[in-house]
Amino acid sequence: FQSRSFQPDFVPRDPNAKPKRYKYPAFYDPYGPRPPPSDKIIQLAEKIAALPQAERNQIPSALNERTRHPRMQQISVEGIGMSSQGGTAGATKTEEKKAEKTAFDVKLEKFDTAAKIKIIKEVRTFTSLGLKEAKELVEKAPVVLKQGITKEEANGIIEKLKAVGGTAVMER
Repeated sequence: FQSRSFQPDFVPRDPNAKPKRYKYPAFYDPYGPRPPPSDKIIQLAEKIAALPQAERNQIPSALNERTRHPRMQQISVEGIGMSSQGGTAGATKTEEKKAEKTAFDVKLEKFDTAAKIKIIKEVRTFTSLGLKEAKELVEKAPVVLKQGITKEEANGIIEKLKAVGGTAVMER
């Protein structure tokens, strides 16, 4: 056991002294102060602010696709009875949803081994993957290449893959 009064550098506090007031920041930033944004960022922010609201709403999805963030999958709630009517109401709703499907997936079934490089290049054009990732994806065939796209876009991708020697199908 050691008492502070026996330490040679200890100076007792003045009992009449007021406590020190420290100025705390409004919020805690563990990385310290940041430099101001560059002119390029300021110009970009001004361009975004000038866009109409409809175009501004498209920015997050475009950025997610460009930066290769995985798309969030929707959770199926078919088995969960939310209404008081029971299972019959849920069954009719799911039949209606299946009839008006608008999102399709493109699946690469197989490809000619001689055309593998062309297939990889084509996959890179519409998935924005790197060379290594596209090669690994193509080698896993049969594999889903792109999810949740329109029917026209899916047909275009399938035609391009057929032209270079691959077999692709559209899934619902």
